[in-house]
Amino acid sequence: MDEHDKRDEHGGGGERGVDIATETFITHRNLLFTVAYELLGSAADAEDVLQETWMRWTKVDLGTVRDRRAYLVRITTRQALSRLRTLGRRKETYVGPWLPEPLLTTPDLAEDVELAENVSMAMLLVLETLTPPERAVFVLREVFDFGYHEIARAVDKSPAAVRQIAHRARAHVAARRPRGATSPDETRDALEAFQRAVETGDVQGLIDILAPDVVVIGDGGGLKQAVLRPVVGADKVARLFLSGIARIDAGLSMEPVQVNGAPALLLRLGDEIDGILAVRVDDGLVAGFYYVRNPEKLSRVEQETMVSR
Repeated sequence: MDEHDKRDEHGGGGERGVDIATETFITHRNLLFTVAYELLGSAADAEDVLQETWMRWTKVDLGTVRDRRAYLVRITTRQALSRLRTLGRRKETYVGPWLPEPLLTTPDLAEDVELAENVSMAMLLVLETLTPPERAVFVLREVFDFGYHEIARAVDKSPAAVRQIAHRARAHVAARRPRGATSPDETRDALEAFQRAVETGDVQGLIDILAPDVVVIGDGGGLKQAVLRPVVGADKVARLFLSGIARIDAGLSMEPVQVNGAPALLLRLGDEIDGILAVRVDDGLVAGFYYVRNPEKLSRVEQETMVSR
């Protein structure tokens, strides 16, 4: 057997090597997308990262790779960290608040409580407050359970440095993350009460389901009208929604959907999607509304996206 045949046998070259590279990439694609999305909060950018990962993966001598899953995650992480710098520059000129790109997710995602929490809109906003290395280390360690040595290879730091970063990131997230896990049923009940109150104009009924310090964050990206600053307080939030609905004709409809692992509402004006309204619920009350109206962020809300680990 010559050297070329040996490379083919181990997936290092030739048609068989390409087949193995393709099979391996397809096997782990949902995982890689989830890693990239967790790091970026943008499905469009996550797809670009996967394309870059694939291009690099096809050039790897697979005969030298012990753990193909870990190697692919390493490439994806490095490409996502590079992409984060570009995203950071974009956000500096973004019109109004920036929210993660919502994903229509499969119902079974809710069964993985930890993953569902970590891809939630509220948690992705918490991750936005981390530095890029902190975010990568936190996601790879806490969500995907990679070891410190493997994470060190992905972020190009020593294992000791990664341990310190992980400790710092965990403390940072713990101080800002939602207070406790909320069941899908509890979130669904709160959304149904919200929808009922808004559709009937029940001011008191709406206030009764809002936490006193509830906040609304809207993202129109300068392309659609949205609040340019967070609106805080039950009275202000109730007036915002009821006055906003009153200005819209009867063509507005609200459809229950599963977004980022939790119940949410898909709003339509006639046949056109107007936006996604996701919520954070604490102790049975709505503590946060995340309303994404930017049409460039609504391409993933009609077809389910698989996320996994």
